[in-house]
Amino acid sequence: MNPKPEQFDPVVLGGGPAGTSGAIAAGLLGKRVALVEQAAQVGGAGINTGTIPSKTLRETSLMLSGWRSRRLFGVDLSLQREATVHDFMSHADQVSATERHITETTLERHGVMKFQGKASFIDPHVIRVEGAGGAQTLLRGEKILVATGSSPLRPPEFAFGDDRVHDSDEILDLKELPTRLAVVGAGVIGAEYAGTFAALGVVVDLIDGRETLLPFLDAEISAALAEAMAANGVRFLWKEKVVKCDTSHPRDVVLTLSSGATLVCDGVLVCSGRKSNTESLNLAAAGLTPGKRGLIQVGAQYQSTEKPHIYAAGDVVGPPALAATGIEQARVAVCHAFGESLKTDIAPLLPAGIYTIPEASMVGETEAGLREKKIPYIVGRARYADIPRGNIIGDQTGFLKLLFHRDDMRLLGVHVMGEHATEVVHIGLIAMLCDATADVFNRASFNYPTLGDLYKYAAYRALWEKRQLMRA
Repeated sequence: MNPKPEQFDPVVLGGGPAGTSGAIAAGLLGKRVALVEQAAQVGGAGINTGTIPSKTLRETSLMLSGWRSRRLFGVDLSLQREATVHDFMSHADQVSATERHITETTLERHGVMKFQGKASFIDPHVIRVEGAGGAQTLLRGEKILVATGSSPLRPPEFAFGDDRVHDSDEILDLKELPTRLAVVGAGVIGAEYAGTFAALGVVVDLIDGRETLLPFLDAEISAALAEAMAANGVRFLWKEKVVKCDTSHPRDVVLTLSSGATLVCDGVLVCSGRKSNTESLNLAAAGLTPGKRGLIQVGAQYQSTEKPHIYAAGDVVGPPALAATGIEQARVAVCHAFGESLKTDIAPLLPAGIYTIPEASMVGETEAGLREKKIPYIVGRARYADIPRGNIIGDQTGFLKLLFHRDDMRLLGVHVMGEHATEVVHIGLIAMLCDATADVFNRASFNYPTLGDLYKYAAYRALWEKRQLMRA
């Protein structure tokens, strides 16, 4: 061990999206930056085991399974009969490798020094990094940014040592596709993977203790998404929990449900939430007291409520626990730590993107939320099937739903289900950040034919509804 810690302006713990963004931001500000990552490669769950590879796998499944061609042309142009698991996974591996290379290059360009190993606090400013073979290095940071991400929860009733039982990180290491997959947990991750594997021709059962799909969504979107997923082959088992997982059979896994029913499958994917990767950091030595599931308590600008020189960003601070928000949180934290005004906060409107099949996305208020707040509103809808671009891409079920304040027609909520929903939502997001009204869509001229036209027709409908109310 080095007798004296090496000095840095910030020491950043974690090489995922939040950590690398924070390190790069500090490098841009001319600071001497240390980045500590336990894994051999940077990228975290965002690039290596979650966000990027899972979305790439989704796109690959749609291509190789012929899902889009069946919808468009009514014929099977599938490569599925010849495709192997390697075919499905190799593109995801290539995309992840490319993103890692870009991140590594950017870190190097901004002078960030990387240290591989397991990090833990010795005191509020000093970090011990235990590397290969037990070699130890001490780093001292005037500021510390904790961005160590999260890992899947592993409920004890599941035999994760069996190669047929997976968490949401392991599922990307499949050697062969199951014929019947039970997905436990219909949250965002479970719903996304359920749709991807169903597109690949796998029989998918999606099990959840609730009775509504993604209840944070607007109820109309949630119901439409569940219907579309069911039509694509996902079977929902609502108000059920897995109480036993029997892996003693050579081929099958037998799940016993809370109702007493049993489900036989040859693959299980458990999506039961995630916990912060802070357990091994020795937070007590830093004077920090972790909250539920290891979360670090932060205040404004993501500054620790207990030690003001320590900041945290990403999954370790809790919801919304998205790569996009973690990246922005880290940039805000670094700028605040060094007294820079380049980025002082994050916009209060955060979009949610769900990469199910079909996609769903939202930002702002739901109908239920507006009713609860007693805010008068008008709804404007437009269907993909009613505009040329929607018919070109063959989307007959997608739609855009806009919620406007009834008095001034200010846009309050945007909800989309359909192809490219996670892109389409951004038009509404920017409009809401500008406090725009329906008039902005009335005046705008969108490229033709594009999905942007959904906004114009949804706004027309809302303006017509407003006129009818005024005449009543």
